[in-house]
Amino acid sequence: MSTTICQVMGFLVSSLGVAGCIVSTAMDMWSTQDLYDNPVTAVFQYQGLWRSCVRQSSGFTECRPYFTILGLPAMFQAVRALMIVGIVLGILGLLVCVFALKCIHIGSMENTAKANMTLTSGIMFIIAGLCAITGVSVFANMLVTNFWMSTANMYQGMQNVQNRYTFGSALFVGWVAGGLALVGGIMMCLACRGLVPEESRYKAVSYNASGRNISYRTGPYKVGSGYEAETKTRKGAGYEEAPRSEDGRRSYPSKYDYV
Repeated sequence: MSTTICQVMGFLVSSLGVAGCIVSTAMDMWSTQDLYDNPVTAVFQYQGLWRSCVRQSSGFTECRPYFTILGLPAMFQAVRALMIVGIVLGILGLLVCVFALKCIHIGSMENTAKANMTLTSGIMFIIAGLCAITGVSVFANMLVTNFWMSTANMYQGMQNVQNRYTFGSALFVGWVAGGLALVGGIMMCLACRGLVPEESRYKAVSYNASGRNISYRTGPYKVGSGYEAETKTRKGAGYEEAPRSEDGRRSYPSKYDYV
């Protein structure tokens, strides 16, 4: 029962993680304009992985997608790739995990096959969570670096060089989603151990007799007159076989028969 609960909980937690990764990737607020020095402004800018948006004080918002990837930084493209890989692995892990659930019976699938599928889905969830966490962390590192560079330029008197950007809400969603996918994958790997059938350490070995089974019957012993050996005889022209008695023994003529 505990194995089933662990497997189902891992599936649900991983599903939330994968859904969070999809939502985080599609959100536009990966970086937002810092309003620390200018809290009252007519224009508020924020950027995502796929487009940049501008919101005016009147409430009108205009978003412009990135039409080309040639002008984007390499780290920015790497973040895109990590998030896409995490989503793809998460979706594949969910498909494999559905068929591996112990509470779902499909044909004559054995527990060993379900254990392997559970382990495979768990590894996929772990990799998906690591990809999401890594991608969000790389983007956050880029924001921190640009923030301090912009701050240094502002203190040098160049205030109109560029705007400062800080963490957006999509980063926190991505961190939480990656952590959920990672935890769900670990739970699936733990549930895999409960699905493997227990095998004894020492296998019983059956020994069979090499010879044929011989059955003995107890009965009265027949006492013979002496050593009885069957001699090999050849049938010739002048040879006559000795007659046999009722018990199957041959009767040979004695010396008194010739008198």
